[in-house]
Amino acid sequence: MSNDSSLFTSLRLGPLTLPNRMVMAPMTRGRAGSDGTPTQIMPRYYQSRASAGLLVTEATAISRMGTGWLGAPGIYTKAHVGGWQAVTKAVHTAGGRIFLQLWHMGRVSHPDFLDGQLPVGPSAIAAAGSTHTHKGKQTYVTPRALAKSEIAGIVAEYAAAARLAREAGFDGVELHGANGYLIDQFLRDCSNQRSDEYGGSSQNRARFLLEVTKAVCSAWSPDRVGVRLSPNGNYNDMKDSTPGTTFTHAASELSKFGLAYLHVTEPLPGSPMHVPAPVVTPAMRKVFHGPLIVNGGYDATSATAAIDSGATDLVAFGVPFLANPDLVKRFATGAKLNAPDFATLYTPGEKGYTDYATL
Repeated sequence: MSNDSSLFTSLRLGPLTLPNRMVMAPMTRGRAGSDGTPTQIMPRYYQSRASAGLLVTEATAISRMGTGWLGAPGIYTKAHVGGWQAVTKAVHTAGGRIFLQLWHMGRVSHPDFLDGQLPVGPSAIAAAGSTHTHKGKQTYVTPRALAKSEIAGIVAEYAAAARLAREAGFDGVELHGANGYLIDQFLRDCSNQRSDEYGGSSQNRARFLLEVTKAVCSAWSPDRVGVRLSPNGNYNDMKDSTPGTTFTHAASELSKFGLAYLHVTEPLPGSPMHVPAPVVTPAMRKVFHGPLIVNGGYDATSATAAIDSGATDLVAFGVPFLANPDLVKRFATGAKLNAPDFATLYTPGEKGYTDYATL
């Protein structure tokens, strides 16, 4: 693929100028310390992928109650900030740009991570399935429904995490509103059956997302904030009875903030995560008047076609970046891609993390 392909053209994203339209998608890798502090091998992992137009980090817990994944990082202590400063410095030294993804797991955490407390969610509805805990694989528990009076405190935790991300040297933050975590749990009616102003209509179910977005924009700046949504994703036992209505409303309201971008994951047919359902992204594109990132099984050819057609501005790549630190160069030269080693996705250490070959 030639370097004059649209995939390799620059784009203004808030205060940043991206050298290409390739985004490294957020991918949990499980290499942080037991307290959520980034370890010494993480700067090299991110630095080696700094040729991406934008890096988005793995999901990062905004609070202790937001945790629930072995080896996942946090952004709620000074130690976390220090660990992430080494990452951002490494990326910036290599000429890259990096956003931190802010995460609260909500109902899909487990008491094993929370000192025996129940995880929280919009409603007391358990997700089907199980999770890996310190004591092995355990079934998801029924969460405790958040009292209305508690919601403002969690919104404030997102804002505090954004301030710490800024202190850690990030270029911005991405709100994880996808894949069945807390924001997504509020958005979709399978997990949100509240009867107050946070439940019921799509407008009410979007309220938590919009309050978090407003708070994080106020804590930093709207052009330093992105949001990720997954309208048809079924990961973590998620679904919605009217995804078109729910997510088009959310995108329309998010457009009013002047965000850095909206990041929509809706896997293409043929990709492992594809869900046979009406595609919602084009309707979201029409009402969100800012940069759009799409994600979900794209390769160089399909990504270029999506940008050329005006369907999106940028394309996020997950597994290809995981196994190919120099993915930008490989796409530009048509080089063969490394195959990912799925057995080492979440294992500790450098194997399958920092040891993938470059050209």
